[in-house]
Amino acid sequence: MTTTLQTATHEKARASSTGFTELLNSFDAATRQGLADDNILLNLYNLCEQLGVQDKLLHLDSDITITTGIDTGTIVPTAGTIGLVLSNNQDQPVTLASVTPNSNHKPLIIDRMQPSALIIGTLDSVNELIAIDDPLEDVVKLSYYLIADNVTLLVSLDKLLFNSMVSHFAEAYPVTIFTTLDQKDKVCKPFKGENVKAIVTSDRNVLEHLEYGNLSYRDILALDDTAILDLQAEIWGEPEPLANSPNKPTPYPIDAFTGLLQHVVKAVAHYTQAPTAIAGQCVLGALAHMGQRFIDAPMGHGHMPTSLILITEGESGSGKSQAMGLTHFKIREYEKQLYADYLIELSSWENDKTSLKGKELADFLESNPKPQNPKTMFKEATIEPILDKFIDGSISNASWTTDEAAQFFNGHTMKGDTAGNALSSLTTLYSDGEVSRLRSQKSAYATPHTDAYNVRMTLLLQGQRVILEPALADPVMNGQGFLARALIACPEDLRGHRVWNDEQRNNDSPYDNPYLIDYWSRCQSLLDPLPASLPNDSTGTPQRIKMQWADNQTRQVFNDFKQAIEDRQAQGQPLEYLKAYASRMAENASRIASLMAFFDGRKAITTDDIKRAFMLVEYSTSERLRYLDATPTGEQNDSEKLSSWLVDKARGKNPPILNKSFVSQNAPNTLRGKKLNSLLDDLESMGHVRLESEGRRRLVCINPKLINE
Repeated sequence: MTTTLQTATHEKARASSTGFTELLNSFDAATRQGLADDNILLNLYNLCEQLGVQDKLLHLDSDITITTGIDTGTIVPTAGTIGLVLSNNQDQPVTLASVTPNSNHKPLIIDRMQPSALIIGTLDSVNELIAIDDPLEDVVKLSYYLIADNVTLLVSLDKLLFNSMVSHFAEAYPVTIFTTLDQKDKVCKPFKGENVKAIVTSDRNVLEHLEYGNLSYRDILALDDTAILDLQAEIWGEPEPLANSPNKPTPYPIDAFTGLLQHVVKAVAHYTQAPTAIAGQCVLGALAHMGQRFIDAPMGHGHMPTSLILITEGESGSGKSQAMGLTHFKIREYEKQLYADYLIELSSWENDKTSLKGKELADFLESNPKPQNPKTMFKEATIEPILDKFIDGSISNASWTTDEAAQFFNGHTMKGDTAGNALSSLTTLYSDGEVSRLRSQKSAYATPHTDAYNVRMTLLLQGQRVILEPALADPVMNGQGFLARALIACPEDLRGHRVWNDEQRNNDSPYDNPYLIDYWSRCQSLLDPLPASLPNDSTGTPQRIKMQWADNQTRQVFNDFKQAIEDRQAQGQPLEYLKAYASRMAENASRIASLMAFFDGRKAITTDDIKRAFMLVEYSTSERLRYLDATPTGEQNDSEKLSSWLVDKARGKNPPILNKSFVSQNAPNTLRGKKLNSLLDDLESMGHVRLESEGRRRLVCINPKLINE
């Protein structure tokens, strides 16, 4: 029997799809018995049956004659072979591959003009589509390894047709390809600019990793030497920054401090030759560590803790440690003394307990609980043990104070699945002064205590950009609200401009400085106050002072600042994209003002206090915006606004292209009209967009690297 296959141009192939369907129906489906002599085809049959796509294999009992196109009249020797049905990107069968059982002959593609693939799995946007051109034996092996990972294989049975197959399917779906490092350029180059992702392994290919490396597909993707390339973005360069001088640090508001504290900030910066911002952040950290124990800050109709979260960028050798050494000098001395006393008390307790047994021991333990380590300032720790110390009652005030922020951001807790819970605990502790941890009562750490109330914790985290930059962009830290509560400083790097060989400077000791001596004296009195100075309730229980506004005018000034921040969060305003952070600015200002007033020995916040506190909050906001590549003043320029709008509208489109008429009609009002063309030209010159024509349509193509940020 001679069967004809209608093929010609791509358009005619669609028109003759009914004829091809008739062709397929003229052949019987392959059976397991008919494949019993060929293990590869039998395994392929079993795989397709398992996936519910049994119609992929046919028994071709006759030759096929091509009746149209350049191969008209050609008789394809298909009798006695197995036909594999190849489909297009709409999952429509369009051609056949003839495979001779138990033969080394290459599969014979009936119509090589049709872009097609042997589709193993479901063709949809849910599954990852992986295109391969491996031999059938390897195809089956790979399928069984990947079947549980929501993967569909697009198999090219002729290596010469692989590129056209990938490009064809990439028009409708994202497509993944595999390659090794030595073949990367050759394999990836044809797909630059297309909706294709390349998984590049270093030595072994993916199948070898799966077979011999005892790894899963997800394990392979997570290997350090596996690269994942977005080839759609490859034809684009890196978009240039649009912000006005984003690398220029915001000037530190030294006038936010007054009196003794201003002299201290200046002195610390002088002796350490560190940026003023580092000195200022360290002073705030010390004030919060000491003050959170005694006072609460006013907010609305109630009060809140005065704890702070301070994050400071500083490279190694920039003076972070030295600045903290001076601002926390008395705190460390106080901690050392408490620890020494604790060791003596613990030794005495152990000695008293040693000679006791039975009821005497039980009575002793009941009336003499084991002394608790009084440490409240932590440098190297993990979050959970600190929270546990709050819950077991051994501490009620603490700070994580470190010049190695990696201890916090790169610690086990922040890199594991528990990061979200830990951050949630810290934000609750910051906002409400509460800790809650429920452990399994069967675990080694079981405890009936689950909650702590009225506790406080400050974080003073200083680190290098390589540590802070990924942390400040981390979606979990932003999403949990941790960073929204932080006061951030990214000062200039003074290394290369410091003076170390000046004799007068070297003879000037900070421990002789009158301002630092007065500051340390005040710190000592706050750390170890006289009993009569401690705030207590009528029963003698320690209480925190509820700081008050000095008068109605001060409260109104605070509310006016708060309203101004609210207005700047509206659409098109400087804080439009920083709402979570902006909503915490007033809270931080009240905390800072309370701490400054308390340091001065006052229980009321003045108008001057709150104005100066907002200077520090505004500085931190500018630094946060600068980390987001906004302008130092927090005001986005028009190019940034348009780029952000285009990225938002193109997100989810594949490829990310907008019709220019849509942009002209829907862009923000302030960016339309004659200004729009000029802005689009600017964005094109900065690598953010490309303007292209498609017939009468004008298109705005957005750099995919902006979409994927």
